Amino acid sequence: MSNRFKLVLLIRFLGHLIFFAGLIGFIFMFGPLLSAETKYQIDKVKGVKRTVPDTVITSQSNTAKSEEANFESLSVSSETSIIPVSTEYGIVIEKINANAKIVAGVNPAIEKEYVKALSQGVAEALGSTPPGQPGNLYLFSHSTDAPWNIVRFNAVFYLLRELEAGDRVIVFYQNKRFDYVVFDKRVVEPNDVSYLTNRYDNPVITLQTCDPPGTLLKRLIVRAKLVSG
Repeated sequence: MSNRFKLVLLIRFLGHLIFFAGLIGFIFMFGPLLSAETKYQIDKVKGVKRTVPDTVITSQSNTAKSEEANFESLSVSSETSIIPVSTEYGIVIEKINANAKIVAGVNPAIEKEYVKALSQGVAEALGSTPPGQPGNLYLFSHSTDAPWNIVRFNAVFYLLRELEAGDRVIVFYQNKRFDYVVFDKRVVEPNDVSYLTNRYDNPVITLQTCDPPGTLLKRLIVRAKLVSG
């Protein structure tokens, strides 16, 4: 085997290695977003409307119960049902099939803290008002620490852009359910913190992610008001 042939083989091997490494990296970064988009578009074409069964919360008594106990009493769910990943503190947005745990008391100014929280679900900004109480419950799913996290941590709220006035946002807190209805959606500058610091006389939930998805250019803000809970 000539040296020239060996060189050609080496170059081909390195080329294939770089290609597959890049493909794996692309899937790792954008896989969650592509999955969310694909599922949403399939549901849209089929006319599927996903909902949270009313039987998810089986008791609102003061007696503490595990989430596993709550789930045991669920009837057999249809394929269009969404079972929340947490009724202790979680969020479900039926229209976009978003379903995540909420991590409480996260300081959005401390990178190490919010990166850890976003690896588990959606972050509740430190100082937020508890669900159901007058004020501002601020939830975010967005990281600025690394390019791959900017994309992956945006996955839960990736489809927030699809929400319109009247769409429902459901928060579960201490095994109680709180239904909010969207009334406002807008794109703001990254340095606009007014939506974080706003305080309201009524219970309001503010959802924040990046816009366009996977970038640091803007922030997408969706606000919803409590209608039941």
